[in-house]
Amino acid sequence: MRHSILLTLCAAMALSACERDDEAEVERALKDLNVIDESNLNDVFLTVGDPDEAVNYFTRANANDPGRIDLQRGLAKSLVRAGRRDDAVAAWQAVVQHEEAQSADRVDLADAYIRNNNWDEAASALNTVPPTFESFKRYRLEAMVADSRQQWDKADSFYETAIGLTTRPGSVYNNWGYSKLTRGDYGGAERMFVSALRHDKSLFTAKNNLVLARGAQRNYALPVVDMTQVERAQLLHTMALTAIKQNDITMGKSLLSEAIDTHPRFFPEATRALEALENNVNN
Repeated sequence: MRHSILLTLCAAMALSACERDDEAEVERALKDLNVIDESNLNDVFLTVGDPDEAVNYFTRANANDPGRIDLQRGLAKSLVRAGRRDDAVAAWQAVVQHEEAQSADRVDLADAYIRNNNWDEAASALNTVPPTFESFKRYRLEAMVADSRQQWDKADSFYETAIGLTTRPGSVYNNWGYSKLTRGDYGGAERMFVSALRHDKSLFTAKNNLVLARGAQRNYALPVVDMTQVERAQLLHTMALTAIKQNDITMGKSLLSEAIDTHPRFFPEATRALEALENNVNN
């Protein structure tokens, strides 16, 4: 009888242990599932979600689970996307002070500084990144900081390094071209903008900058690049203003008229510029 009772107690204890193990397994599985769901949700807010909604989401998440660097990063990135520059700087400053902060976080802090026009602070942030950390973003920002200080040789070196670290260098070539445009190297700028469009023919900024570079050399023919009718009108307008700035008034008037005729709808900016030019000539 006692043997039967002992067997029954052992069986009950074993069953209870099994139930506890099962419950623990379920809890672990649910916890893992929650982490996966949360990670997916974080990614959604960081990429396709509305920036302001993302800021609200990560603000709540940080309040509910303070100290997690991934949530702090999410808030900082969301503030950048939302255009809240001062808040983004403060958020990235908090991230880099975290014990788990990495070199990439300091690069992102430098990016936030640049967006806020804090060039000296950006340079200081980049100086804290060890030279062994190499990334496309790091060197692109280094080039921009060098540009801001008119350190042209350093800027060229950084732009070249950045291009070697990305498969989509169009925007970097555009930045490099604008740098050369600023220096007065119009031929060099033109070559950079052509390279930008060779890698990404949709970059309207590069098309517009290319027109500026050509116009600065008094070459008022539009470049042979892919463009819509609206883009053609806008580029003719840019070329016209460049000609007028260089006192090539007759050419400027002709280009403005062509821009107005080219645009599929009313082109108010070009119309106002032409009217002002004609009124000035008449007076």
